[in-house]
Amino acid sequence: MPLAAVSPLPLAELRQQFKGGKQALLDTFAAARPTVSSAARLLKALAKHVDATLLTLWRQSGLPAGAALVAVGGYGRGELFPYSDVDVLVLVPEALEGDEHAPTRSALSDFITACWDIGLEIGSSVRTVEECLAESAGDITVQTSLIEARLIGGSRALFSRMSAQQRAEVDAGAFMRAKTLEMRQRHTKYEDTPYSLEPNSKESPGGLRDLQVVMWVANAAGLGRSWTELAANGLITPFEVKQLQKHEGALKLIRARLHLVAKRREDRLVFDLQTAVAESFGYVATRSERASEALMRRYYWAAKAVTQLNQILMLNIEERVSHSEATPMRPINARFLDRAGMLEVARDDLYEDNPHAILETFLIYQQTPGIKGLSARTLRALYNARHVMNGKFRTDPLNREMFMDILRQPEGQTHAFRLMNQTSVLGRYLWVFRGIVGRMQHDLFHVYTVDQHILMVLRNVRRFFIPEHAHEYPFCSQLAANWDKPWLLYVAALFHDVAKGRGGDHSELGAEEVRRFCRSHGLSRDDTELVAFLVGHHLTMSRVAQKEDLSDPGVITRFAAQMKDARHLTALYLLTVADIRGTSPKVWNAWKARLLEDLYRYTLRVLGGSPPNADAEIEARKQEAQQILALHAALPGTEQPLWKTLDVSYFARHDAAEIAWHARALWRHLETTSPVVSARPSPIGEGLQVLVFAPDQADLFARLCGYFDGAGFSIQGAKVHTTRAGYALDTFQVVSATDPDQGIAAYRDMISLVETQMQQALRPESPLREPSRGRVSRRVKSFPVTPRVSLRPDEKAQRWLLSVSASDRSGLLYAIARVLGSHQISIQLAKVSTLGERVEDTFLVSGDALQHAKHQLQVESELLDAVA
Repeated sequence: MPLAAVSPLPLAELRQQFKGGKQALLDTFAAARPTVSSAARLLKALAKHVDATLLTLWRQSGLPAGAALVAVGGYGRGELFPYSDVDVLVLVPEALEGDEHAPTRSALSDFITACWDIGLEIGSSVRTVEECLAESAGDITVQTSLIEARLIGGSRALFSRMSAQQRAEVDAGAFMRAKTLEMRQRHTKYEDTPYSLEPNSKESPGGLRDLQVVMWVANAAGLGRSWTELAANGLITPFEVKQLQKHEGALKLIRARLHLVAKRREDRLVFDLQTAVAESFGYVATRSERASEALMRRYYWAAKAVTQLNQILMLNIEERVSHSEATPMRPINARFLDRAGMLEVARDDLYEDNPHAILETFLIYQQTPGIKGLSARTLRALYNARHVMNGKFRTDPLNREMFMDILRQPEGQTHAFRLMNQTSVLGRYLWVFRGIVGRMQHDLFHVYTVDQHILMVLRNVRRFFIPEHAHEYPFCSQLAANWDKPWLLYVAALFHDVAKGRGGDHSELGAEEVRRFCRSHGLSRDDTELVAFLVGHHLTMSRVAQKEDLSDPGVITRFAAQMKDARHLTALYLLTVADIRGTSPKVWNAWKARLLEDLYRYTLRVLGGSPPNADAEIEARKQEAQQILALHAALPGTEQPLWKTLDVSYFARHDAAEIAWHARALWRHLETTSPVVSARPSPIGEGLQVLVFAPDQADLFARLCGYFDGAGFSIQGAKVHTTRAGYALDTFQVVSATDPDQGIAAYRDMISLVETQMQQALRPESPLREPSRGRVSRRVKSFPVTPRVSLRPDEKAQRWLLSVSASDRSGLLYAIARVLGSHQISIQLAKVSTLGERVEDTFLVSGDALQHAKHQLQVESELLDAVA
């Protein structure tokens, strides 16, 4: 029979009550000090407010008294975030089929419609107990939502029957396996790290969902419905309960404030919102740190702790559910056991009594075959022994010796150091490292936090010494095979960015830190000097390779003087490659690899006692080019008419294969009046190489850049020459802007199209189009780079070096080239370096306009306008 008649409130009045009540709660929260308790009060108050509203609508609906209104999902926990979904289940005593149930179906429809009408965006389902059980058996998501079901109103008896039967049918072991696999899949989707620069506060590793998974599996196994109940059942310690409540509270507070700032359901801490959320907490920017960086560090520390506690609890619950507490254990030594491939402490208080065993844990982990991780007991012991890792612990000679043993092991450094960071041991032993844990880098270059970047660089260096990875970077692996002390490079990797965020030059500060480390850990004077050199100069090789003219003997001579000897050069080369590869998957490419390798080889020759001899080098390249031409059946002397029109700088900047390619493509076209365009798959294995030969004109380079921009290509490098006969001979290295990693076959298919379209684009009668203000990414919008333009004469005062730094966007190089062309400035060399979402472009230029200070200022001003 239907519920007793209730004097109904008009929907307009209910809508006003609901929205007004919710807004009052949000306003109170926004005005309050941002504390964990303020967030907890808000979440519970919002849930109660929705409960009361739903109950009013339920009582006015005329539904049968035997039905029940049930909160499920997150709402079932009795908590609601400001803009979260409201999921409800209408439990009915029997299926609503047939004409006799038409009034009930109509009442249900009216109830759900009324919910939406007053502003409650609910997700609803209508089921019998039997239908709930059937759905639950076949869908782990439904089973999970029913575990947290909570009665709002209606028949308690029906709700109790559903809860009892559903609980009786849950297979705790199968449920745990399913939720564990689901969690791993989710972690993979969110980059498998709590340190994503735009983490999802709910779904990312270390987010709220990881804590909910623990509670779901514990609840399904009958081990408790709260942290205190889990503690009462021996799954966690009172200290861990406090830590869980603290970090869960921090994540809830951040998520609630995020909703409030976004004014919608937004669980991602996206760049656009980070500053506003940080300011809602009261964080302010300082000279060395943005407000958003302070907020994100707080988030990362909470997420890291949640990751650790989740791992401990999931392993503990798995032992209870699978009854694997009695798994046979093999003694490793008096302190550690092998428990089915997991490293286990022999007793819970091992680290309290014997702090030396903390670092020994990771040494044993490296040295013992078959060990694949740390057991729950070991993880818990480490988590609870953090107070032991104090100043005395860090200066203990035995600990210092053990730390160096970990570095010097023949294998296992990557996994050991990652595990040390995950368990907070690394930051507590290397106190300087602790300062960069969870530190963001808003340079549009790095996509990892500083600690994750450092560990990625360590991993990259380590892979150079592993034969199985030799195919990835053969030249690096070849150099590493002859290196006697790999651990010196590991130390340099650990310290190269350790001084980030302090203000000042982090390279110099890092060099001071690593010197202190080396002295305190007993490294020799030579080893200390080498490691400090690497940390202090870890950006030098990249800068020279990507920004300076490697065909200039002076550049190589100066760089060689900085390197001192071949050992320093080789070590710096390996660290530089590992460092660039560890910044972002987008930053490393074959063009950068070629530049670095060329710089390494040129410098090694100088350090070996062969000073740069431009004449001999050019003669050798010409002879090699002639041999290549002969292999392609070119007649002897075919190349000479072209070569007679080219100066020394041409031969200095191109290798023999390029010189031969140019000669084969151009020998019949030396007096052409139409542009000659020839493209080929790049010999460096990525993108296309495009040759353009045409009568020179002031805006030619701008037209070329405009074509590549419009055709969807990104220019990585350009070598620009003007022959004595007045022809431009330009060579470009380009890749697809949308898919740079597509295979050689795809690029080969583009060749004919590029050659045809570019010839048409270079017709001088067509006016230059206006440069587009290309779209920029959200990240660039949130963290823009201040544009910088530097124009200075080279050392011989014959040409000028133009450096441009700006946020990347499509059309940027065309905009620069257009300005230079309008001032009759010739570009002789272009080095285009894209660092994530920042560009650092360098040009070697000449032109009469640069001889006058007033014109220089005008050029610089127009360039700033063009790149802004």
